[in-house]
Parts: sequence; C-alpha cells; structure tokens
Amino acid sequence: MRWTEMPRDSANHETWRLSDWAAGFFLFWATAGVVFWQNSRLAVLWDLSYVLENSWRISAGDFPYRDFPFPYAPLTFLTQSLLIRLTGRVFFHHVVYCAILAGLGTILTWRILTHLLHGAVSSSRLVAFLLALPLAVVGIYGVFPHAFYDPDCTFVILLCIFLLLQIERKDFSPVRAFGTGMLFVVPLFVKQNTGAAFLASAGLAVVCLTVQRAWRKQSSANYLFLIAGIAAGLLSAFIAVHFTVGVHNYERWTVQFAAARRLPSLSVMFAPYWNFLLPIWIVSFAGGVFLLGRTPKKRKWPLRALSISLLSLPFAWPLFYLFIDPDPSDRAEILLALWPFLMIVSLAIAAWNPGRNTCVSRNLPFILIATVQGAFLSQQLWGSTYAIWPLLILLLAGIIVALSRRLKDGSPGGVTFFAGVASLSILVCGGFYVASHERLNYADVSNGELNRSTLPALAGLSMRGPWLSQFEELVRYSDREIPRDQGLLMIPGEDLFYYTTGRRPRFPVLMFDRTVNPYSPEAIVDLARKRNICWLVIKKRLQLDGQPVEDKARLLNLLSADFTAERSLANYDIYQRKPDRACPVSPSPLHPDH
Repeated sequence: MRWTEMPRDSANHETWRLSDWAAGFFLFWATAGVVFWQNSRLAVLWDLSYVLENSWRISAGDFPYRDFPFPYAPLTFLTQSLLIRLTGRVFFHHVVYCAILAGLGTILTWRILTHLLHGAVSSSRLVAFLLALPLAVVGIYGVFPHAFYDPDCTFVILLCIFLLLQIERKDFSPVRAFGTGMLFVVPLFVKQNTGAAFLASAGLAVVCLTVQRAWRKQSSANYLFLIAGIAAGLLSAFIAVHFTVGVHNYERWTVQFAAARRLPSLSVMFAPYWNFLLPIWIVSFAGGVFLLGRTPKKRKWPLRALSISLLSLPFAWPLFYLFIDPDPSDRAEILLALWPFLMIVSLAIAAWNPGRNTCVSRNLPFILIATVQGAFLSQQLWGSTYAIWPLLILLLAGIIVALSRRLKDGSPGGVTFFAGVASLSILVCGGFYVASHERLNYADVSNGELNRSTLPALAGLSMRGPWLSQFEELVRYSDREIPRDQGLLMIPGEDLFYYTTGRRPRFPVLMFDRTVNPYSPEAIVDLARKRNICWLVIKKRLQLDGQPVEDKARLLNLLSADFTAERSLANYDIYQRKPDRACPVSPSPLHPDH
C-alpha cells in the first residue's frame, strides 16, 4: 500500500471534458455564492475593521512596521489597499474579492485532487468532484467571509501545490520551475506561521527529492531551478523590506512581538490530540484497513461491507451526532475532531510506506501536515482551521489513494462509497457549522434585526443588531462637528471609522488589543499629546465579546486629565481636549517614534 505513484504527465495532459467544465463552473459559483450569502447576513466588526482600516491607512501613504506597529505579514493588507486605490472605498468590492478568491481556491483544490487520484482510483473524476464538493461551504472564505490573511495564505499555498505537482511534466520549463520557487516565498509574507511552515516543509521536501533523484541519476534540473527560485524569492523579499520599512522593523513586529503575544505553549498546541474520540476512530479505521486486505474470496462481500463501515465510522459519527445533540458548539467539536484524526492517519500511512519512487505527491502529506500544524500556532484547532479546509481535503485524498491500492483485487465501489460518506459528512456538518457561525461566537452576530448600511463606503455591509445605525450616528456627528484635520483616538477601535470617513489616522494604533497594541496606558496618553489628538471616542458596548483593552479603567482615568465630555451618542461617548490643552489646527504628521 503506497500513498500514490503517479506516472508523469498522466493527469496533466488530459483534455477537459464537458463534464469537467460543468463541474468547475458549479464548484466556483457554489463557493462564491456561499461567500455572498454569508456577507448578506453577518459581519464581524473587529476583524473586518482591523484589515480594512489598516489597508486604508496604507493606501493613504503610511508604512507598516516603520510608521506604526504592525504584527502581521503585509501582503493581504497591501492587496486590499491596492483594491481601495483602484476601485475606491466601497465595502462590496472586498466582498467580490473574497467570493472570487474562494471560488478559485475550490477550483485549485479540485484540480489538485484530479491529479492525485488519476491513475490510482477508479472513477477518479467522480471521486475528485465528491471530495471538492464540501468546499462549497467550507472553502477558504466560507466560514469567515471578510478579507483576511488566513484564506489568502491558503490560496497561495494551493497554487504552489498545484504547480509543484506539475514539475515532472516534460513541458514544465526551468523558467516555470524558477517562478514556482519564488512563489513558495509568498505565503510567508501573507501569514507568518502558516507560510513559514509551508516554506520550510516544502523546501525540505524539494531538497530531499533533488538529492534522491541525483543519487539515482534521474533528471533533477527543474528541482534545482525551483530551489534557486526559493533563494531568489527570499533575497528579493529581503531587499524589498530593507529599502521600504527596514528589516529590523519588520523582524521586530512580525517575529518578536507577534511571537511574544500570540505563540501558544506546547501543551496548548497539542491539546487537540487529547480527544477521547481519536483512539476509537483510529482503532476503527485500522480495523477496516486490516479487513480490507484480508478478505477471503468466498466471504468477500460481508467482510468487505464491514471493513468499509469501519473505515467510514469517523465520518459517519459527525452526521449521526447532528441528530443527538442540538448544541452547535458540541457539533462543531465533533466535526473539528476529524482534523487530528486525518493528520495522524495520513502521517502513519506516509511513514509506513516510504516507497521507492521520487515523485512529489509521495511527499505531499508531510508538507500538508507541517503546514496545518504551523497554522495551529495561531489559535490551535478551534480557531485556526476555518480557512484551511482544502488542506484537510487533500489529506483525505491521499488516504483514499492508499485505500484504493489496498483494494488491488476488490471492488472499486468500496472506495467510492467511503469517499462519498466522507464528502457527505464534511458537506452536511460543515453546512451546519457555517450556518450556525459557531466559529464566530466571539462576536454578537446573531441577535437583533438584520440591517444594511446606508453609507456609500459601506455599501454591501449587512449585520444583525443596532451596530450599523449607531455607527452611522457617529459618522454623521463627526462630519458635522469634528474638523477633518484634527486627530481622533478611538477606543477600542472596533469600527470602520477611518475607512468610512476617509480621514487619515493620526495615532499609531487603531485597535487596543494586546495582540496588536504595544503601548501601556501611560504611553498612550503621552503619544496622544505628542500627536495632537484632539478628540476621544469611546464605544460603550462592543459587538466583540469580552473587553479587549488591557487596564481600561486606568487608561480612561489618565485620559480624563486631558479630555472633557462633549457629547453622548447612543453607543459612543465623545470627548474633546480641554481648552487649556487645545490642539493646533493642523496636527503634525505621523512619524515613527516607537
């Protein structure tokens, strides 16, 4: 039983059939449709504002890392700032971006599946479509539908994998191999932990393949060009960072500060593997594999049915659980338990059968597992998986290939049935997971009537609750009463204020959360004085659950020495700097002093 042994060019040179075009069309629009539907019914202000507020700031000319603290990789923010420059400040444009990228992400995953399954699984086109189908609901932008770095990173990783699997094609030129190597560096600058894990694991896999092929006197020219492309990509990125924001600034915020504020302990990182369901599922799956290869010919079908049932149990259980427990949180936990299960099984299969071939697909499970584990460094299993479901589907495909090779003399319908059960489970349970927005339970997205923004910049923004009407009241007040050349301090900074109004931020930090704010209350007050912040806006009730501002009471007490109450709106208290500490008409521009 080997993971997969693909003949060169076997899947890549096939012409698309009419059914392929139909399948691709359906997968793209089904995925994009879910993203549009999600945006039509909910919005998570905290995360949405962080991306678009900072993207607007960058589009206005501020440099992250150099001009203001920024503990994230830049490319998602640069992409959104470019979109703002090209199409203006209109929220719906970002929705279209997410929908298109989600659809393309599903298409890429589907084409990777056809490559992995072709020649190894009977009815490979059908199985590839079945496995890709759940991504219509749990695609890269299906769970969280706003522009964000996790989905963008997954999309680039899928593109890298798609190109990597084609490297052994005869028409895959050295130039393309070099370009693919440069592309390998891009995820690192979309999301640090996921991108670094992918680059390290994929780079190591390519180096090992190059050495193996050279040892066996096989052609390794494209692999060498790919390695050269990785080196060139890293060098180019280093030069670009050095001459724009400074390598020291970039490393300080994206490595040192980000790790200090977000990196979990080892016990927390591996907590998902301590699940009582995992031993049961693994034993059931192992029993199914054992019976699958040892079924006597005379009693073939009863044991074959039992083996497929044992294999399918881990995927059937989340479906059955929908009828057992109505609690969305418990259902989500059972669905997410498939992640550690599939990672353990994939690793065991890949390690048990090292194989003698030197094809890329043989090393893919190691790359996927390392990348997923790297993604878990952010928010572990519960919080990190929402945008990387395509990687789970690819792991599942590798297991199906191994099972198919186990069925050398058996019915291929058994593997198709197993693939169907797995696909149905992820599709249905994922649908409930998305519809209940359980992953988004850190914010109030379910209560109240559905409202749509009437502001031009927020066209297309819809959400439940009073948040939009309250925010629009603030925008109208600021347009009337607050001069555009005077700086504001928004606490905690949950709203799309600067993006909506087109004002230029004056304060280094736009959100006061420990993961992005490096300043103490005393430092915040001091910076507010230096930057001539004339107005203080405090949001009373947040959509975000909990209190993100550290030591809020002390911060407000210190600010009260400089500001006096001016107006109280429905959900915002507005303060103006006291007359004896009045602001000049034209505040000094933003300069780095951190």
